[in-house]
Amino acid sequence: MNNTSKHVPECDVTAALDCARRIAAGFAKKGMVSDNAPGYYIETFGCQQNEADSERLAGLAELMGYRKSAPEDASLILVNTCAIREHAEKKAFSIIGEFKHIREKNPALIIGVGGCMVTQRHRADKFKMSYPYVSFTFDTGSIHLVPSLVEKAMKKRGRSFVITEDYKIAEGLPTVRREGGAAWLSIMYGCNNFCTYCIVPYVRGRERSRRPEDIIAEAKALIADGAKEITLLGQNVNSYGRDLEEDVNIASLIRMICALEGDFRIRFMTSHPKDASDELLRVVATEDKVVKHFHLPVQSGSTEVLRRMNRRYSAEHYMGIIDRLKEMCPDISLTTDIIVGFPGETDEDFEATLEMLRRVEYDMIFSFIYSPRIGTPAAEMEDQVPPEVSGERFKRLLALQDEICEKRNARFLGRRVKVLVEGVSKSDDGMLTGRGDMARPVHFKGTPDMIGKFVELEIVSVGAYSMEGEICLP
Repeated sequence: MNNTSKHVPECDVTAALDCARRIAAGFAKKGMVSDNAPGYYIETFGCQQNEADSERLAGLAELMGYRKSAPEDASLILVNTCAIREHAEKKAFSIIGEFKHIREKNPALIIGVGGCMVTQRHRADKFKMSYPYVSFTFDTGSIHLVPSLVEKAMKKRGRSFVITEDYKIAEGLPTVRREGGAAWLSIMYGCNNFCTYCIVPYVRGRERSRRPEDIIAEAKALIADGAKEITLLGQNVNSYGRDLEEDVNIASLIRMICALEGDFRIRFMTSHPKDASDELLRVVATEDKVVKHFHLPVQSGSTEVLRRMNRRYSAEHYMGIIDRLKEMCPDISLTTDIIVGFPGETDEDFEATLEMLRRVEYDMIFSFIYSPRIGTPAAEMEDQVPPEVSGERFKRLLALQDEICEKRNARFLGRRVKVLVEGVSKSDDGMLTGRGDMARPVHFKGTPDMIGKFVELEIVSVGAYSMEGEICLP
């Protein structure tokens, strides 16, 4: 790999790390270390990118000398918010409102709110005016500033509300990874697509690709640290590398990572259909370390609705991608995102979406009723679909998908599958949960020492929403 990448704007994180260590030294002087260290708690809403950002927030918190704790025992609470849908914003406001009671019992508690929601000026202003117990807010490009914001709050130098609009890449921030052998690896940030319903380009900035050498170095470190599954993240991973002078794209990057030594596998998300190249499809089909699962958001089966969404592909173009992918990898697991009730959606448009489900036969869908976002073109469109109409369509969509899920899951019955054990099942604490090529997790009886490892299971039971397996004996 040569080093001919165009300069990618980066933050100087030296000051951030120095500040974090200075705070930790202050705690140490007071004997506030180990079990006596002050606690931190992080609440995360939204997408996998937010989860990855929260891992960096946790890394900074621990570098500052904090230890992970319950919210009621914390001296520092950080909330990483989402702005994609109104429901996520309402839930964040509700949770942050509950933290007021903790602050009343502990006036020294520092509360910081970050993420996509507070990158919008009107939301940051709401926290400034209506949530006096929030110490600071920080936008999606300012995670590296958190130590300085914490230090300012500790010294009681006033509240801070940061919206820099200076989106750069912060390399070298510490992270605290989630348990279970799976790891997030951000390969790019931001979005250039400006779908008319989406707030992301306004709250995460334009696309910025990380240098491939930095990504490979992080991947090597993750593998050395025991990661068994690495998920490459970006708002549109398919456009990775376009802002670099080096001849690299998502397909070649995946090949580079697959070439690394170790027993691991790769996932990636999220893909935009307009940028899903045949080269990428071949990588998914042919690279053994790539999970045979492709998440390709369609949003609507109607070409007219897609036009109003500014998706820049037609329903026919999308189906062409699916057909080529199935030809290259017949057993591929497919998932998608669908919006119901987009402004102007007619009965015919919705029927086209149902037909898309029948033709593709997704293993699973993530479906949402359209939610207007302030600042997006769709929020100002005429012909907003009445809630009762959207609700009825949503029920029909889910009913059809339930039938398809049961059919698709049935193909795994009796198969032996390799899964990564992620942890204890959320629905049954007597079972473990693992994920493989299938879209749905598999629940099975196992022992805690299996978490973070690969195991081979035989699928013995399937339904629309879950699968059960039994450990295969050697």
